[in-house]
Amino acid sequence: MDQVGDLDAEIRSRFGEDPERTLRDNLAAVEERIAVACARSGRARSAVRLLPVSKTVPVEVVRLAVGIGMTALGENKVQEAKGKAEVLAGLGVNWSVIGHLQTNKAKAMVSFASEFQALDSLRLAALLHESLVAANRTLDVFVQVNTSGEESKYGITPDEADAFVGELGRFPSLKPKGLMTLAILKGGPEEVRACFRRLHAVGERLQKTQTDCGIKLLSMGMTSDFEIAIEEGADIVRVGQAIFGKRPTADGHFWPGLLPESAPAKA
Repeated sequence: MDQVGDLDAEIRSRFGEDPERTLRDNLAAVEERIAVACARSGRARSAVRLLPVSKTVPVEVVRLAVGIGMTALGENKVQEAKGKAEVLAGLGVNWSVIGHLQTNKAKAMVSFASEFQALDSLRLAALLHESLVAANRTLDVFVQVNTSGEESKYGITPDEADAFVGELGRFPSLKPKGLMTLAILKGGPEEVRACFRRLHAVGERLQKTQTDCGIKLLSMGMTSDFEIAIEEGADIVRVGQAIFGKRPTADGHFWPGLLPESAPAKA
C-alpha cells in the first residue's frame, strides 16, 4: 500500500469510516457532559470554554475538526503544532500550546501560537518576551501550578505563585490570563478534586493580593476529570481523547479511549 493509502487506513482505524461524523458525535457528547456539569454546579454553560486538544491527530482530521467549528485547538508539542499551523494557515485557527516548553523552542512557538498554558519559569518568560518583542506581538499566558505535588509534573508550587506572578510585569509582551494545572494522574475523585481546589485557592489569593496581575481564569480538567474541574470552578477544560479518540501513545491508557465503536452515549 502507498503512503497515502497507509494514512487513509490509519485514519479509518482510529476515527471510523466517517471521521467527520465521529468528531461531530463525540463533540456533541462532550458538550452535553459540560452542560450537565455546569447545571449541576449552578453555572452557565457560557462560563466554561472547551479547548479541544488535537495532540497526535493527523492534520487531515484536524482540518475536519476545524470545519465543524473547532477553531481553537490545544497542542502539547511545538514541532507538531507548528507543522499543523503551517498546513492549516488561513483557516483562522487559534493555537494554544498546553505542554511543557523547552527553552530552545520558545522562538518557534511565538511564530504561531496565540496562547501558552504552561509557563513555569522566569527564564522561559524572558526568552518568550525576547522573541515576542522581535516579532512585535504579545502572547496570552497561563502559569502552570503543580497542585498534586508529583515530581513527574512541571509547574511552580502553590506557595511560589505570588512571587512568580509578581515578576511577570518585567515582561510586558506576556499577557497573564490565568492558572493551569493537571490533577493527580492516578488518584481517586476526591484526590483529583483536591488538586482543583488548590488551584482555585491560588487564583482567589492572587486576585486579592495582586489585583492588576491579569490572573482571572482557571484551566483545569481533561477527558477523565473535566466534570469535577467544572464543579470546582474551571473556566477552561482541555479535552482530547473524548473528542478525538484514544491516542496511539504510551499515555493513551490513562484516559479511557473513545474510539468510534465506543463513543460516549448521550446522557
